[in-house]
Amino acid sequence: MNYLSSSKNPEIKTLKLLSQKSRERKKQGLFVIEGLRELEKALTAQYTLTALFIEEGYESEVEDLTSKLLGINQFLVAAAVFEQISFRSGSEKIMALAEAKNHSLSEFKVKKNALLLVIEAPEKPGNIGALYRTAAAADFDGVLIANPKTDFYNPNSIRSSLGCLFALPTAQGTSDEVIDYLNENEFFIATAALEPNALAYDAFDYKTPCALVMGTESSGLSANWLEASHQHLIIPMSSKVDSLNLSVSAGILMYQARKNKIES
Repeated sequence: MNYLSSSKNPEIKTLKLLSQKSRERKKQGLFVIEGLRELEKALTAQYTLTALFIEEGYESEVEDLTSKLLGINQFLVAAAVFEQISFRSGSEKIMALAEAKNHSLSEFKVKKNALLLVIEAPEKPGNIGALYRTAAAADFDGVLIANPKTDFYNPNSIRSSLGCLFALPTAQGTSDEVIDYLNENEFFIATAALEPNALAYDAFDYKTPCALVMGTESSGLSANWLEASHQHLIIPMSSKVDSLNLSVSAGILMYQARKNKIES
């Protein structure tokens, strides 16, 4: 195992660059994973790791993982240097470089009676991660991102998802492309939207295959989705508030969909 004691080492520079720059991640087809739990989820999802970085002194804590990955480059990193490259304030002691996957709609495969979460134009990595974490917990079958505004492999998305970003099949495309995919595969499109003919979320049967579509907190869904929708859904709220956080709203709808699916 090679020892890295300087932040000027080429491997450390590459790691920092990939952590910070979306353009570099896309150019190299690589991204950074930090944390043992996240790495294990990535491996379960058959991501290919190309290098491991372990903070000096913690080799024994990650021995089970490293012993399974003897075919890739492994580096022992001085504690002071690891602190510089970590974006978790020292709470995790292992990082890795991994190869990005192809997230085109043509490669997206789910079962026939799938429940999908569709997110239009998500911008905040923290929100994206929270949505993935809830979708995985609610046993959804996949996620489609329409008009993505944030790099899928943003480290903050991975961190806030606790690695659940890797657990669900994902594809990305324009809104029109995603709508075409859903229609071609006979998905029922249910949109969260404050429209006159909207139905209360708990009065809908979420018949599968079903795509649950969420827009942004600031502007909701675009006209494309409102026109493509087969049913608008709302969450009744007290007059004391006029909106809910995106991840909270999505969680309510996803768990209702899961409940209906189990009971059907």
